[in-house]
Amino acid sequence: MTRIYFNDVVTRDGFQIEPHFIPTEDKVRLIDELSQCGFAKIEVTSFTSPKAIPMLRDAEEVMGKIARFPGVEYTVLVPNLRGAERALESRADEFNLVMSSSETHNLANLRMGREKSFAGLAEVIRFVDGKTPINVSLSTAFGCPMEGNVPQSVVEKFVERFADLEVRGLTICDTTGMANPAQVAKMAEDLQKKFSHLQLTFHFHNTRGMGLANVLAAVQSGIVRFDGSLGGLGGCPYAPGASGNISSEDAIHMLDAMGYETGVDIPRLLKLARELPEIVGHSVPGQVAKAGSTCDLHPAPDYIDELR
Repeated sequence: MTRIYFNDVVTRDGFQIEPHFIPTEDKVRLIDELSQCGFAKIEVTSFTSPKAIPMLRDAEEVMGKIARFPGVEYTVLVPNLRGAERALESRADEFNLVMSSSETHNLANLRMGREKSFAGLAEVIRFVDGKTPINVSLSTAFGCPMEGNVPQSVVEKFVERFADLEVRGLTICDTTGMANPAQVAKMAEDLQKKFSHLQLTFHFHNTRGMGLANVLAAVQSGIVRFDGSLGGLGGCPYAPGASGNISSEDAIHMLDAMGYETGVDIPRLLKLARELPEIVGHSVPGQVAKAGSTCDLHPAPDYIDELR
């Protein structure tokens, strides 16, 4: 079976909208534990203004304290030139730049139109000048909660423009959980044909219960890289009705059960997922951590022997 690579985004995408600040020590410990689970990447934090996202105001401190495990790439969100300057000092392995495929969502989320966003990100790419690999995440690639359908041609055009700037990869984001498996399969197949040189990652939310179905559709169409969030935490504050990301442990458990190799230690990951509610102070959406792996068997009732 094909090797599948996962990027866990819980300490950035997951924690950024939590109502209470997660202590720096808890973030560092969680990242170090995730590093030992076998993830290909971990999105550690965001170098956005602390005023904009106060929950991640400790970005430099977290990046300075985490252990760097061989084989794991530590990626950070970079919104602009100032963020890029800070991120370069942090020695991140990858910069993740973000804009929306939808004009309305880009205005709501970033307070500017898409062309202004593109120009700003192009400036960051030129500033970095190959010192650090760059990935670009295109939000609302499968639909916008305010505009509705986002034509695939619009997504492809932005992918092409960033590819021309020689970024390493693009993440195609279902920011609001509007994607369906047929739509995902077509997007995956077409992008791979046209941009086979790019590292393509798909990012799904489980807002309408189709997250794992969309993962499977993407995998069966040849996509091998995915974002996920421990416990299913996260969500965009500027996307009405959007709930959390797909749960890393749920998606990895599904693929493992089907025979795919993810390189992730599932028992270790589930143990960590069960500790997450205590860290954030509330229950989390992930299901496998609650129900247990399909490999976890239970003793039969005592009376079964009498009935055999």
